[in-house]
Amino acid sequence: MVGQSNAHGKLERITRRWWFFGLFVLMQFTIPPYASKGYKIEDWGNVIQQALGNAIVGQHPEIYPFFKVIPIILLVCIIIFRNKVGRLFAIYAGITYALFAMGQSIAITEQYGVTICTINVVMFLIVAAFWAWEAVVPQNDYTLKKLPIWRYWVVPLAVLAFWYPASKGRPDFNPVYLFTNGAGLAFCMMTPVYVGLLTLYWPRVNMPAMRVTSLVGFIIGLYNIYANFGINPGRGWWNGILHIPLLVISLYGLILSLKRPKVKEQAEENAEPDEG
Repeated sequence: MVGQSNAHGKLERITRRWWFFGLFVLMQFTIPPYASKGYKIEDWGNVIQQALGNAIVGQHPEIYPFFKVIPIILLVCIIIFRNKVGRLFAIYAGITYALFAMGQSIAITEQYGVTICTINVVMFLIVAAFWAWEAVVPQNDYTLKKLPIWRYWVVPLAVLAFWYPASKGRPDFNPVYLFTNGAGLAFCMMTPVYVGLLTLYWPRVNMPAMRVTSLVGFIIGLYNIYANFGINPGRGWWNGILHIPLLVISLYGLILSLKRPKVKEQAEENAEPDEG
């Protein structure tokens, strides 16, 4: 137990360092995509687009409902059973981030053959590793406490992301999508759910896991906002709006994860559970 506590303390210190954040920035420019047929350096961006636009997860819609229903059940269990299912929730989160890395970042294309958005694979697997560590050494405390009402602002945005009410790039608020579309296997749609949940239980959470998840979410959020509103504003505007939860909740989670709770604030967080 002492060794695990020391390891967690080291992760907490390391993930606060400026060079740790700088490493993630550096990776964006130094980890190229992979294409089995090869490509010229000037085609770097196109290879990434091909990998993401033709990802293998899009070829298996039959499994989508499974990854929509399971997180709903787990979230309900977190509310009812609290820490009794905390480890199971962390295991599921870790598995899904590994699936995001494989399913969303790899494609087989005619032009480039097997294509891999390598940077996403690396970042998503790092996030998966932090959630795996949370499963081994649980730090998240899902005991319900009284919160100021404003802290719940993340909930509607997380629901919007998870719902992903879109069809053919246009708004479509069909409630069936809560259970049937591919949002449960999408990093951009599930990260607001995971980070949003942690913000509600902050500061009694695994800070390194929250910090790294939020950091990668913020990076991916910036990419998507630029792509949908900057590169393709006409066709991608609704998809861009549906990525706003990823950007803002990740930024909020990152800020909270770096904040050191004041003594009074910590005392309030440790107050009696809310029975209401």
